[in-house]
Amino acid sequence: MTFRAERAPRLRVVVIADADSFVKWGTHLVDAVPGASRHLLLVRTPLTVNDTQLDAALTDTTFGGDRVTRVDFDEVPSWLTHDRPDIVVLAGRGPFVRLLGTQIDRVHPRPVVVAGLPGISIPALRGAAQYRKYADLFVVHSHREVRAFRELGATLGIATEPALATLPFARRRSVAGGTDLVFAAQALIPRSTEERMRMADILRDAALADPTRRVVVKLRARAGEAQTHEERVSLETLLRDRPDNLVFSYEPMSQALETAEGLVTVSSTAAIEAIAAGIPVIALDEFGVSKDNINTVFARSGLLGTAADVAERQFRHPNAVWMRDNYFHDQADATWWARAQRLVARRRAGELAARRVPTPRGGALHAAWHRRSVLGDADRTVSGAIAVRVGGPIVRALVALQRLRRPRVGSWRGADDFTLTPSRNANPVPLR
Repeated sequence: MTFRAERAPRLRVVVIADADSFVKWGTHLVDAVPGASRHLLLVRTPLTVNDTQLDAALTDTTFGGDRVTRVDFDEVPSWLTHDRPDIVVLAGRGPFVRLLGTQIDRVHPRPVVVAGLPGISIPALRGAAQYRKYADLFVVHSHREVRAFRELGATLGIATEPALATLPFARRRSVAGGTDLVFAAQALIPRSTEERMRMADILRDAALADPTRRVVVKLRARAGEAQTHEERVSLETLLRDRPDNLVFSYEPMSQALETAEGLVTVSSTAAIEAIAAGIPVIALDEFGVSKDNINTVFARSGLLGTAADVAERQFRHPNAVWMRDNYFHDQADATWWARAQRLVARRRAGELAARRVPTPRGGALHAAWHRRSVLGDADRTVSGAIAVRVGGPIVRALVALQRLRRPRVGSWRGADDFTLTPSRNANPVPLR
């Protein structure tokens, strides 16, 4: 491991991440900041990107080379103490963010801690807010998300006020376009095996409808590669028998859109990236519009379409009112960086108290289980091994109990933009 002892005369920002989607989000977010020194710290977990995934995630950024360092979890405090960043952006799933927060609690001088979500975050989930409530700043990407997380935070008693940023992939750019139908695949959605089989059939039908044009299934990872969410039934498997013009792509989404006539997805943030590039979209409603499908954000957007629309390539552009409230706000409205700078000034002046991560309910055993659940085999502690054996059955029992208690109605609050019930998109283990 190497340390960076030198200091630049400008604010220094370090992104700490592991999984592909969070590496992409965190580096692109920080890369857009004017006049900041930047670095990426990759912590070894079962989800950490390999070199190929890293290259794809860093496409169109200035990260790379000596701006990227891979470290073990236990090396993080020493690395940050030597590097002395002004701001740390924690880019990872909720349990990762909370666990890394315990390491930042050991860093002196303490940086300002920023956390956020890598894409569409409607509905605003309890877990997303709870795991990130010890950050100094919580970044979201639309006026609608600000309202949803503000209301959710007030309900939960979370003091962190959401800060608005422009989603890095929503920055306007022009592309030549082409004739491809690009499908943005997701590991979790559609959810059931039957729905994923139906999705495969929709793509196969679209390819057969016009053999002269390609249907490109844009995948986040190759077989065997780690990604943010585990894919139980892969489209690669379901589409082994496919027309010649139905192909797989592993290139960055920005490159896939260069030859796209239009993009199809259920709920991927790739829809926002396509809109920013002037590429029309179909937000497929074949499986319903619901919080579990993370596609309620597309209601009243003008983008929802059917399987028949996909086969006929009836792509569409969103309406202007929806765009202003969802990811395409005026750049002047994005105040996260100005707020982060003010927090740095307050911390230097001794006016900003640290938000320390407390020991979770269950004490040391739960803390050891949490560490092991995030780090996997990279955690070599005896306490972690014991916690897995002892805590595993307890966690499974808690999950089963919460599923039984989950109300069948009344789970939504506000304008269907946040939920307080346990969700398959949030870790169900109770935390303090």
